[in-house]
Amino acid sequence: MNERVNNIKTKFSGFWGSRSKKQKIALISSIVAIIALAAIITYFATRVTYKPLYSNLTASEVGQIKEQLDAEGVKYQIEEGGTTILVPENQADDLLVSLASQGYPQSGEIDYSFFSENAGFGMTDNEFNVLKVASVQTELAKLLKQMDGIKDAKVMLSIPEKSTFVTSSENAEESSASIVLDTQAGQQFSDEQIKTLYNLVAKSVPNLNTDNIVITNQYNEYFDLTSDSIAGANGAGNAASQLAVKKQIERDLQRQVQSLLSNIMGAGKAVVTVTSDIDFTQEQRTEKLVEPVDKENMAGITISAQKISETYSGTGAAAAGTSEADGATDNFTDYQAAGDTGSGDYERTEDTVNNEVNRIKRQITESPYRVRDLGIQVVLEPPTSDDPTSLPADTETAVQDMLTSIVRTSIDKNSAGNLSNADVSQKINVSVQKLNGKATTATATGTTIPWWIWVIGGVLVVAIGLLTFFIIRSRRQNEEDYYDEEDYYDEEMEIEDIADEKDSESTVRRKQLEKMAKDKPEDFAKLLRTWISED
Repeated sequence: MNERVNNIKTKFSGFWGSRSKKQKIALISSIVAIIALAAIITYFATRVTYKPLYSNLTASEVGQIKEQLDAEGVKYQIEEGGTTILVPENQADDLLVSLASQGYPQSGEIDYSFFSENAGFGMTDNEFNVLKVASVQTELAKLLKQMDGIKDAKVMLSIPEKSTFVTSSENAEESSASIVLDTQAGQQFSDEQIKTLYNLVAKSVPNLNTDNIVITNQYNEYFDLTSDSIAGANGAGNAASQLAVKKQIERDLQRQVQSLLSNIMGAGKAVVTVTSDIDFTQEQRTEKLVEPVDKENMAGITISAQKISETYSGTGAAAAGTSEADGATDNFTDYQAAGDTGSGDYERTEDTVNNEVNRIKRQITESPYRVRDLGIQVVLEPPTSDDPTSLPADTETAVQDMLTSIVRTSIDKNSAGNLSNADVSQKINVSVQKLNGKATTATATGTTIPWWIWVIGGVLVVAIGLLTFFIIRSRRQNEEDYYDEEDYYDEEMEIEDIADEKDSESTVRRKQLEKMAKDKPEDFAKLLRTWISED
């Protein structure tokens, strides 16, 4: 066995030693390329593409599906914090249908199908009412999850029991609802969408008023029915409604500024607080104005005109007419008085023009509220959190200018008057510092490399290392064998030279020629050609 191994090593060493440097490099490159090609082919041939089977599952649902997949021997992966199950893409559709036929995922929630599956006479009224409320909660949550931006919903209903006695509608107990929405990141609902949510819940539960509905998200942000709040503020002195309007105004401004700064600084790099002073004094007045049609000449528009001319001349008749200041329509022109007898004459001219003007009647109802004063406080985190100077001065100036514009356009000009830049700057505070209270969120882990890739890589590294080791070892062995053989022949030559010869002149020449033939074969060949040509 050892001889066979030695023979193989000898043949390999001889083969490797007879190769040139370029041939050795080409041979090693070919071996590495073949191994790499085999690894790539193996990777693509054995690679499994996974596809999400279920997403946004609870821990109990994941456990149930995991147990079923283990029983069927299906490979799977669990990602996104244990809420998503991935299976091979070519099996995803079949598994989805198969698990659905078996009732998976079993959420444990009670819906309307429970009554059809468990219909019987052994259920008490209390049990029926509890199951009914639970089914309404489940169906209402499913209904809310169908809306854009809502990933999940939890609904808690409080429905009073029906009394056996007849009660008036005023004394009847009202239902209430508390809803927690799991919204997508950055989701902002409009007033119409919030109104739709309230109406959807109110119409799904009997005797439920929108005032008894509370809707919030996973960040404890309330979704208020703003239109009702503002309508309530139209009444006189409703402190609760006025406070709700004030909070809504501050919240809207805060969201606008927060969204603007997030696009400039990045998510989580800015904190905004807005404070306001709202004037809820509502004024109603009626104005009756008369204005000329032609304001430049202060004249109206002519709608009618009349001109009367009267003259008389004769004898024996008294003068007629009305004296000046005695007639309301006298134009004070060409009036001639006369005596009691004798001849006389008179002339009267009358011009009447009717002009029409603009008569304006205004009934004005002022806004139910106006922003009398406003303050915005902003904290910015610099690019290097521990170095406030890392935030460029231009960025801070741009933020200051934008906030100035927002404040100037939001404050009512009739209440605040003309504000100078210094006055507006006092209402804005921009601070640059590290934000220590930011909530840290777990970052999604990237796709992990399968273990068998590491195994193949390790095998390749070991193979290349062993090949390099044997090559270097065989080269060293060949060099050692060469030097051993050369020493052996040198020793034999020395043994052959050991003779009782005398160092004659011919012996010295012969040794010189042998040395020349060994050390300088080209010169020795030239010398031989010279001797042959001389002969």
